[in-house]
Formats: sequence, C-alpha cells, structure tokens
Amino acid sequence: MKGLLLAGGHGTRLRPLTFTGNKHMLPIANKPMILYGLEHLINAGIKEIGVVLGPVKEDVKRLLGDGSKFGVRIIYIDQPEPRGLAHAIAISQDFLGEEPFAMYLGDNMLKQGAKPLIDVFEREENDCVIGTAKVKDPSRYGVVVFDEAGRIKNLVEKPKQPVSDWALIGVYIFNDKIFEAIRMIKPSWRGELEITDAIQVLLDSGAKVGFQFVQGWWKDSGRPEDLLEANQLVLQELQPLNEGILEEGAAVSGAARISRDTVIHGRTTIRGPAILGEHCEIGPNVYIGPYTSIGNHVTIRNSEVENSIIMDGAHIECGKRIIDSLIGMKAKIVSSEDNVPKGTRLILGDMTYISM
Repeated sequence: MKGLLLAGGHGTRLRPLTFTGNKHMLPIANKPMILYGLEHLINAGIKEIGVVLGPVKEDVKRLLGDGSKFGVRIIYIDQPEPRGLAHAIAISQDFLGEEPFAMYLGDNMLKQGAKPLIDVFEREENDCVIGTAKVKDPSRYGVVVFDEAGRIKNLVEKPKQPVSDWALIGVYIFNDKIFEAIRMIKPSWRGELEITDAIQVLLDSGAKVGFQFVQGWWKDSGRPEDLLEANQLVLQELQPLNEGILEEGAAVSGAARISRDTVIHGRTTIRGPAILGEHCEIGPNVYIGPYTSIGNHVTIRNSEVENSIIMDGAHIECGKRIIDSLIGMKAKIVSSEDNVPKGTRLILGDMTYISM
C-alpha cells in the first residue's frame, strides 16, 4: 500500500500566518502539522509516499527531503491550484499505479492514525474505506448519510441544510477503482472535483465502501481556533521533561516539557501542560499558562501567555496578558506602558512588530 499526503492549497483561512509559508508547516506542540500525518502513514507500514504540493512548497521539501531520514521514499506531485481532493488523486495516478493507497490530508489531526482504517479495508476487502466523526457544524464538511440499517446511503459536500452530523475525516483508503470514478464526475459549484462525488459514484456502481467511526479525537486544523484546539489536544498527553535550566525563584507545575539550553529565570511561573523549545529565555516576571507551545529561540519577559502558540524567534516583552493567540516566527511584541488589560488576543504573521 502507498500513501498520499496532501499539503497543497493556499491556506487563506490562516492568513497572515500563511503569507510566508505553507499552512501544513504551522506547529502543533512544536512539531510541524504535516509530520503528524506523515508519521501516521509510516506507523501503518507504508514505505512510499506521494506528497501533493501547491505553489508554496519549498519549506515542506526542505523538511521532508526524499524521505530517507524517515525511513521512507517520498516523491512530490504538483497541484498548482486547489482543484479538489479528487483532482489530487487523479494527478497522482502515475505514482499510485494499481496499488491500494491511504490518502491523508496534511492539515488533519487524528489521534488514532490511519492504521484502523487500513485494517477495515483489508479485513472486509473493501474498495474504499472512509472515517467519520460527529461534528457540531456539518456545513463545514463533507458528510455521510446513513440509512436506518446503519449502511452508507449517500455523501453530501458541505450541506447548507443539515442532513447528517457525521463528517468525513481527512483520511481515506482506496483501491484503483477510484480513478474511473473520478473520470465520471464534474467540477462542483466551487470549481473542484469533490471526493464525496467520486465516492458516491463508487457507491452507485456497487463498489464496496466501508467506514470506521473514529476512535479518540479528530481535528481539522484549517482555522486559527482549530490550531489552538489541536494544540490543546496534543498537549493533554504531554509527558513532563526538563532539559533546561531553572534558576532560583522559577516555579514549574503540571506537565511541562522544557528543552535543552532554555533558561527559566527567577520570578517565573510555568503551569502545564506546556512545551518550550530550545534556546529560549523565559523571565523574569513571566507567567506561562496551560496549553501554551513556545518554539525555539523565543524570548519572553514581563508578560503572561496562556493557551497560545508562539513560533520560533518571537520576542515578547509587553507587560500584557496574551491569551488564545498565534504569534508567528520572529514576531515582536513590546510595550512602554504599565497598563495591564485582562487579555489580548493576537494572530500575528511572521516577522510582525507590535507596540502595545
């Protein structure tokens, strides 16, 4: 079985963070989002993986390379415009050949990984297996409609009227029948070849389409608030580890992971779950609250940060309380005022400068 990891698109819902890089490189618990999907494919025993990329791709290629450092072979497939998931499969046919494959959307976070779906595919000898999970807002997703017997009746892409609250997660298993199904569909009103339409063709043709109810959490990380929630979900399972330097007067509680060469100065409190990268300088007069991820080479002084993602090279020294925020690489937040509000919510792109 081969793997297909999708990392294209423009990431418009995550701007300004995606003006300077691929959205799949944004960090969740200090690890680029795309690595979670890659690792799940590898852990399922897949050795050949095609990565579908859009126009912003160099940072992904630098990270993944040819795959040898991960013990797999990676090839890259260009999708200059986001023309749909089914289109991504169609342009990957030469790589996939006649082998079954697992398609994993690179901006999805899935605790269980891909293997349970692959197990269903192989055990039941399906032509396709989809994963599904209950959601609060079905209009954001492709959804699965079940009949009274619990069988798949049909699939609907982003329904305006509620027809089901069972969303398709971003992991699919297919055999080569999917290529003929894609050739039979037309672009939707969005101008895209929808994977729901292609799977519907499989259903209508009598192909065997199985499903798995997702075990554990799943998150589509397409919006800033989704990134923060995914960060929370990963940090909930964090194991504490201290490889840094805690000076006298620094206090750490809960599950906190502090990486090497990071200095926690006095009059600093870190309350986990939280993760701090390498070569950081935290304090004095700093509070780091739960569900905070701090990248490498970050400096924070005289500030409070909670439930936020702070990316590499950021500098925060503002005398403010920053909550529920995404701070891009090398962003700077400084202040000459002593006035401290209850909270400030920020979404800052790379190399942003703010005086508060």
